[in-house]
Amino acid sequence: MGQVLKIDKEAIDVSYKDSLKAFPNECCGFLYGKEENDERLITLAIPVENSKDGDQRRRFEISPFEYMKAEQYALANDLALLGVYHSHPNHPAIASVHDQAKAMPYFSYVIVSVMDGRIDDIKSWRLTDDGSKMYEEKINY
Repeated sequence: MGQVLKIDKEAIDVSYKDSLKAFPNECCGFLYGKEENDERLITLAIPVENSKDGDQRRRFEISPFEYMKAEQYALANDLALLGVYHSHPNHPAIASVHDQAKAMPYFSYVIVSVMDGRIDDIKSWRLTDDGSKMYEEKINY
């Protein structure tokens, strides 16, 4: 739980732009980079379609096909697929019960809070190895 997450400004900007574009719906995308020792560096964010049927204002979904393409992209570009970002329209950047239920232990889950069409906050969350809870991961810019 002591790992530091660094996110390049360009990757943050992509997630912010996607979050604003999708508002009032949730957006989502993949996070790529490198992991060394106790440091995780996200250098690239790539938006992906929110494939959730129904109300996208409260939920997002990424298709298994998109996950497969993301893994292939990471391998082809000598990157690691380190996580997913998504937005919370008019809601805090806090991992929900639904977010925890869908989470995988290795990934960083970056949440961008958009309040009334403006970026409000950004936080990252990780699932414990035993899957019992999510904890906030410190972000360095």
